[in-house]
Parts: sequence; structure tokens; C-alpha cells
Amino acid sequence: MIWGIRSKTSSIITTMASLRPSSVKGDPIQFSPFSAITNSFTGFHRNWLSLRTEKLGRVDNTWLRLSPSLKEKSVLRLDASIISAGLAQELKRFKIQNMSETDGRVDFFDEMKQRFLSFKKQKYLGEVEHFKTLAEAQSPKFMVIACVDSRVCPSNILGFQPGEAFMVRNVANLVPPLENGRTETNAALEFAVKTLQVQNIFIIGHSCCAGIQALMTMQDDENSSFIEKWVANAKVAKLRTKEAIHLSFDQQCKHCEKESINCSLLNLLTYPWIEERVRKGTLSLQGGYYDFLRCTFEIWTLDFKESNVSHGSKISVKDQAFWC
Repeated sequence: MIWGIRSKTSSIITTMASLRPSSVKGDPIQFSPFSAITNSFTGFHRNWLSLRTEKLGRVDNTWLRLSPSLKEKSVLRLDASIISAGLAQELKRFKIQNMSETDGRVDFFDEMKQRFLSFKKQKYLGEVEHFKTLAEAQSPKFMVIACVDSRVCPSNILGFQPGEAFMVRNVANLVPPLENGRTETNAALEFAVKTLQVQNIFIIGHSCCAGIQALMTMQDDENSSFIEKWVANAKVAKLRTKEAIHLSFDQQCKHCEKESINCSLLNLLTYPWIEERVRKGTLSLQGGYYDFLRCTFEIWTLDFKESNVSHGSKISVKDQAFWC
């Protein structure tokens, strides 16, 4: 039996010596019950295996002089040493592979670190007194409602500096009417208007808005997903867009992107504490549209006196401007 074990071990080692790492394809680590051992063998260098075989040859002459119990123990220790070395080699290779897979993430955060340090050196340390004042309190002039789209950050596009704009971003830059209940958007509005006493509420839309595209493609009775339920706040804008004839789908979306801004401006007036301040002239409501395909910006102001606020069916604007 012992000779059978030794013969089997020698056969395995000889087979291992014939394997080359290049013959292994695919993922080097397959999580099956035997892969930790078998895949480890295939990753050995041929020189290492030749050395093991040479050592086995040198012990052949003394093998017969060993007692049966020592022979069996020797074989078991040999098997254990091969498996242990294989697992250690595999673990090392796994660590290297795992590190290489995270290099992208590490590099990205390293770049982010450099951006922060650049901000600190060029901006913060250059305006220390201003930032100390901001640490005490904020008094922004603008409440900005913008889309969550990563391409349309208002601070980058319009150059808002720390402390200038109190901002909330949601899908398709929508303001739901008061009757639709509590949301984080109207919670932010309440804080901005009542506590911070901002002078302007600025709703900024943009071209190629995926939220508006979802609104234009969904059926009227579909609002099962979170997105569909949210963009349904702009269904009035969709209906008005559908009234326009001879428009392609892309043209409809662009029309609805602007129409939804006006609907949100009217929805702002459903909040009594906003409507009161607009009526008194202490709060102004603006709409803006950023076309990032052409890098142009449109801006307008709601004309409270000329708008049909009571039914929310008509909006009049003034002070329109086009920046290009």
C-alpha cells in the first residue's frame, strides 16, 4: 500500500512537471472544491518542479532502508508540502491580481485628493476669512433647483461660489405641486425661503434630459417605477407638448424640457409662503435652460402679474435673455 502511495505521488509530480503555465486559460481561480489545489499546481514554474523531482531522485537510494511507518509519514509530509506551497503561490498571485483590479479606483481617488489639495491651496487658503465667515452662517441669494445629470453641474456652468447658492438636484429638475405631498425638494424650498430668505428661486433645465425622455415615452397609466412616479409630476408639460404638431420625438423632448420648467415655476406658486413673497416682490422666480450640445443658455423670469396663477394654466415671462 505504501509503495502504491509513493508511486501515485511520483506520478502526480511527473504530470505536474509536464504542465506549463501558458496552457491554462481563463480565470486562474475557479471556486470549486478542488480548484484551490489543482489550479495551484498548474501555476508552478517548471524549474521548481524539476528541483522537486531531483530531490525525490536523491532519496530513492535510501527509501528501502526506511521503516514502513516512516515511509508513509514521509509521503504524507511530501504531499502536504506540495499542497501548502501551491496554496501559498496561489494566494500570492490572487493578491497581486486583486490589487491590479483596484488600481483604477485607487488612481481615481488619488486624483480626487489632488483636486482637493489644489482647492485648498488656491481657493481656501486664498480666501480664509471668507470661509471663516461661511463657517458661522450662510446667506445665499439663490435657491437653485437643477437636474441630477452629471453633465450639468450648475456650479461649473454658472460659476456659483461657496455660499452663493442653496441647491437641490433631482431627476428632471422638477418641483411638484403642494397637493402632491412632502418631498425633499419642497423641504429644501421651505428651508431656503423661510429660514435662509433667499431672493431668487432658479429652476435650471437642460438638453438631452433622460428624465423628460422617460416622461415622453411612458404610458399615461404607467407609474410603477420610482422614476415614472416622479416624472409624472410634469405630466401637464407632456400634455402641452403633445398638442404641438409636426414635431419629431427629439423635438418633442426639447419642447417638454422647457415646458416642464414653466410648469414647475407655476407649481412653486402653490406654496402659500412662496406665493406671498412673490406677490410682495421680495422673491423672484427664474427659469433657465442649458443646451450642452451647443453650449448656450436661456434665462427668463416669471411675470407674476400677467400669469394665470389661480388655475396654473397660463404663464407669462419677462426679462428673457439668450447667452451664447
